[in-house]
Amino acid sequence: MPVFEPIRTYIDGLVHPSVRADALVTARHRAFIGTHLAAGVAALALLPVYLAVRGAPDAAAVVALAWLASPLALAWFLSASGRFATAHLASAVAHAGLALTLAAVTGGPASPAMAWLVVIPLQASLSGRRRVMIGAGAIALAALLGMFAADAFGLVPPAAAALPPGAIMLAVVLAAVVYGTMLALGSGALLASVERLQLLQDARYRLLAEHMTDLVTRHAPNGAVTFVSPAAESLLGVAPSELAADGLFARVHVADRPAYLSALSRATAEGEPGAVEFRLRRGSARDGAEAGHVWVEMRCRPLEDGVPHGTRRQVVAVTRDISERKRQEKTLDLARCEAERANRAKTRFLATMTHELRTPLNAIIGFAEILINERRMPLDAQKRGDYARLIHESGHHLLGVVNGILDVSRIESGNFDVLAEPFALKPVVDGCCEMMALKAQAAGLSLVADVDDRLPEIVADRRALKQILINLISNAVKFTKPGGTVTVRAAIEGGDVCLAVADTGIGIDAADLPRLGAPFFQCGSAYDRPFEGSGLGLSVVKGLVELHGGRLEIASRLGEGTLVTVRLPRDGESAGHPARAAAVVTALPRRAHQDDAVAGDETREIRKRA
Repeated sequence: MPVFEPIRTYIDGLVHPSVRADALVTARHRAFIGTHLAAGVAALALLPVYLAVRGAPDAAAVVALAWLASPLALAWFLSASGRFATAHLASAVAHAGLALTLAAVTGGPASPAMAWLVVIPLQASLSGRRRVMIGAGAIALAALLGMFAADAFGLVPPAAAALPPGAIMLAVVLAAVVYGTMLALGSGALLASVERLQLLQDARYRLLAEHMTDLVTRHAPNGAVTFVSPAAESLLGVAPSELAADGLFARVHVADRPAYLSALSRATAEGEPGAVEFRLRRGSARDGAEAGHVWVEMRCRPLEDGVPHGTRRQVVAVTRDISERKRQEKTLDLARCEAERANRAKTRFLATMTHELRTPLNAIIGFAEILINERRMPLDAQKRGDYARLIHESGHHLLGVVNGILDVSRIESGNFDVLAEPFALKPVVDGCCEMMALKAQAAGLSLVADVDDRLPEIVADRRALKQILINLISNAVKFTKPGGTVTVRAAIEGGDVCLAVADTGIGIDAADLPRLGAPFFQCGSAYDRPFEGSGLGLSVVKGLVELHGGRLEIASRLGEGTLVTVRLPRDGESAGHPARAAAVVTALPRRAHQDDAVAGDETREIRKRA
């Protein structure tokens, strides 16, 4: 009520500063000070009444009145020191002394004043401290036993007959009722303060839980969910009620349930806070598997501290969506794997290039030194020709390796010029097969060309097409054992040109198929591989095919051979494939060609206008 607000403000100002941070302790101090101030003021108010009725007080009356005013001193003591337990025990002693004094002059143990001893533990109950309540009860019991002992030994003076027994009873009961009313008011104020604080605390927690983006849940000792914050709507797309009881557990991914239960068990049974990551199913039950799962992190901790070990506790848990973090971790893992793969590719490249460059260079240097020092060791014409031929072949091998690296670099940087022009497909295929015939024959293989004579003209880069075929045939010959067969086919399928090179060689492991066409990649270890090569041929083929807007298909099985199929658009000039965006495509007019066919990766064409 507004009329009592100044009094409340005054009493709040008397509370010791050391306890004002704790609202509950402040309420207990306020109740003690308010009650004792009211009791002391009421005692002082009785003084004029006593003087009007009795006149000048005797020594006993002075002592009784002073004792009745002692609550004022106790209220001041608590306000000045903040020692709550001491003030309560001192108040218990004061009340016990007052009750004994009044009882001693009004009939001893039979005096109505002895009923005041009951008020002592009642007042101590407002402290909320067990130690104070036990101490106050002990003081009241000691006072009661002391009065009976004093009466037994004749130490209690005879009762004064100044007032009739009825008046004494009325005065004592009236004082007890007034003091009891003060205690009830203090107790009610304290309970109201506690309830208000509890409601305020609950409202704060609820406000915090309702506005948090993280999901807040409360779990019973058996793990069942007893409270769910509204964040369930944004996190899982369901009403909070659907997660109550075992609803949350039912949404945990089956593979993650042991980890989820272990974290809750440690918090409920052992009182240890913990964190766990798991997947939760989104959407309602009718959404089924299409709703998907979301990665979350749950941090849980027990609500009760100091509970004996083995006693199960309630747990509060905060669950947060970590899907984005998981995606970032996956991206980082992929990037790390890609970096490790690139590092291995670099190591493989260095090992491959060391082998591919050192072998022909040793041959060139060695045979050149022999020719230089011919005076010391004369050579006949045949040996000089053989050595010169070996130097020439080693030089071409080096040139092929360097050209392959340059082609890959130009293709990846978009600087490879595709010169699209119309030409007949069969002569090109036959010419490539004739180039590789000697190599196949030396390897003990059969090279078969299966080309339809009625193939129409196509528009493509003739030089690039020859390079594609030569690389594919060379690979097929290299990885086919003597006695095997390499077959080259060319046909028109729909609007595409289909070139296929099949062999009966060693085949390719299924695990290596997705990586074929990567620069410098070779099946097997680069240090102990049984076949020579830089690992650039198939990468160049793949790049040239993509520049034409085509695609490369590889089918193989270990020990049974490999089939490589190249599909190119018949009109390479208008293929419009995205891979050609970086290439400079130039259409040449129809012309006749005469090739200077050389068995190498770089073949210079001599063009004559028709």
